[in-house]
Parts: sequence; structure tokens; C-alpha cells
Amino acid sequence: MNRIVGNNLKILRKAKNMSQEQVADHLNISQSAYARMERGESTSWAIHFNKICQVFEISAEELVKKELGIATYENLMNTERQTEIAMLSVYRKIIKKYELEIEDLKTIIRYLNKDKS
Repeated sequence: MNRIVGNNLKILRKAKNMSQEQVADHLNISQSAYARMERGESTSWAIHFNKICQVFEISAEELVKKELGIATYENLMNTERQTEIAMLSVYRKIIKKYELEIEDLKTIIRYLNKDKS
């Protein structure tokens, strides 16, 4: 059971794009203690069962399934992808804003240079 949960923890953590240290911080444990859980060397995941489910936004059954459900994994990845797409959209808007400001500054510089001539 420890290995099953450990493998699921690793899959869930990577799907959420989190480090072991970040997950450990959520659980208020050391990174090495969390790493032992992922490797299946520790049963302490049972103590943190509810908190783990909250961190990864999964049901208790999903954590202990022999194979983490494909739908669960795809759902996690889809959520991450949607966040990524939203962030890219925001970054593109910011870049466009600065590109317009640069063009305005170029126009001002050309105008000021004409006055010098």
C-alpha cells in the first residue's frame, strides 16, 4: 500500500507542478519525510491523509487506488494547462501594452529630433 500511495503522490505532485518541498510545507513536515512517503518507505502518509487529499484536490479513494485514475490525472493536467493558457494571455496583453508604449516613445523621439534640426 505504501508504494501505491507513494507512486500516486509523485504523479499528483508532478501534475500540480509542485516540488517535494512545497508539498511538505503544506503538510508541515520536512522534505525528506515527504520524499520517504513518495518512495513508499513510510506509512506517515496515513497521518496526513486528509490534508494530502486537500492539497491535491482529490478524493480519499483516488489516493489509495492501485492506479491513479486516468480521468483524475487528465483533470489535473487540464487544470494546469488552462492556468497556463490564461497566464499566457495575460502576458501577451502586457507585452502588447509595452509595444504600444514603445511605439509612442519612438514617435515622441522623432518629433523631438525634428525640432532640433
